[in-house]
Amino acid sequence: MTENPQSHSPDQLLSSYPSFTIGERFRILAPEDQAPRDERINLIIAKGAFGSGEHETSACCLEMLEELPQVQNARVLDLGSGTGILALAALKLGAASAVCIDINPAAVRTCERNCALNGLSDRVRNIAGSLDSLDAGGFDLVLANIYGDLLLDFASGLVERTRPGGMLLLSGILWAYNFDVRTCYERLGCQVVKNRMLQEFSTVLLQKG
Repeated sequence: MTENPQSHSPDQLLSSYPSFTIGERFRILAPEDQAPRDERINLIIAKGAFGSGEHETSACCLEMLEELPQVQNARVLDLGSGTGILALAALKLGAASAVCIDINPAAVRTCERNCALNGLSDRVRNIAGSLDSLDAGGFDLVLANIYGDLLLDFASGLVERTRPGGMLLLSGILWAYNFDVRTCYERLGCQVVKNRMLQEFSTVLLQKG
């Protein structure tokens, strides 16, 4: 769900915004914020692409990730990664590694910066391109917070790159696309585990059979 390509000055990337919490475990911090000392997981996010945790789809994905035991030691694919917030959250929850793909080079640069800010650069591979840029498969957890029509376009590619028994967490789905997305992935051998309707969008968690 990457925003339209546009230039961002360093001041914009480092602009202050209030820290806030999501779910039971996460806190979103700007790069210059002091992290409080408590049990929450801090995600340091420099803006510059979609995914600072404020949008309902990002927040819902984070809430569902923290409830997902399959994230432990998972090999993660994040398509349309934006700031990288979802992949970084998965890694901080115990995932082993992540591949982040975004078609927007500016978003990839932002993701690389956020990986460094969170001390996770050595566990993330960033790719500027589309899903076709990635040949490897066998991912334990696939994340895609992009629009519903794109989830339909990429359905076969995402399912093919998910190992049997692996999970797919899909969001950015307007209500009008929810049924079509669920039906499409079910036809490709996935089972709906959760289907959460938000104010405008929806989030679907599936497991590949």
